[in-house]
Amino acid sequence: MIPLFTLGFLEIELLDVLDILLVTVLLYQLYKLLTGSVALKIFLGLLSVYLLYLVVRAAGMELLSIILGQFMGVGVLAAIIVFQPEIRRFLLLIGKTTAFNNDRLFRGFPWRREQVDKLSLTPFIEAAKSLAAKNTGALIVFAKSSELKYYAESGDLIDAVISKRLLMSIFNKTSPLHDGAVIISGNRIKAARCILPVTENNEIPASMGLRHRAAIGLTEVTDSVVLVVSEETGQIALVRNAEVYRNLSSADLRVKLNQFLFDTDQKPAAAPAPAEKSVSAA
Repeated sequence: MIPLFTLGFLEIELLDVLDILLVTVLLYQLYKLLTGSVALKIFLGLLSVYLLYLVVRAAGMELLSIILGQFMGVGVLAAIIVFQPEIRRFLLLIGKTTAFNNDRLFRGFPWRREQVDKLSLTPFIEAAKSLAAKNTGALIVFAKSSELKYYAESGDLIDAVISKRLLMSIFNKTSPLHDGAVIISGNRIKAARCILPVTENNEIPASMGLRHRAAIGLTEVTDSVVLVVSEETGQIALVRNAEVYRNLSSADLRVKLNQFLFDTDQKPAAAPAPAEKSVSAA
């Protein structure tokens, strides 16, 4: 390949420039993934040890080179163990953004179109309105391209027909199923009392409680949409792609759910409060 330019004794080719750009993007994404967590300090510590290893090896310090060399020999395995949550989240993000995971690719198939059209939003809107009036907290997850089996199995499997009464019963404060999330998949209530991953983003305002943080955490790694009813304020919110749309009325909630779940272009009758966007882990 013909070199683009020469830097001293180095010949820089187009492939070298592309290689550097890709590594830069990878390191930037890695930095964004680790920012705000303890893993960033661990990563900087491992990087410091590796740089020290390069220095002592270049200086010819044999004893230190042997000791640090043994440490670096198991460095990959140690990194996998230490950064297991971050690696899992990174792979989930990659899977979320791949073309084959895009729900729009399969929207045209008859069985997919029938499944989407059959989902009625009325039970969720009426249940959310009633729960908000009583300051009863709720967390409802709408699965899209993924059935969220991993999260559904963390709770109690129900596989029941959707109804307002059932949703009200689940989130009743005296119900053993109220503490956790309800997952909606395939036009049915798949599971209740499910555990969701809580976001590690430090930029989320303190006014958002654990329900909002769990909703943000799930939407950081999946394409699901989460409905949140605040127990403290009674406000209704929707979360998608780590963006929070708060203080929604019933009309706004219906429009947003249609927009997020069915990709419609309807506009709300009254503009909702500005969405508070949290930085994604991507």
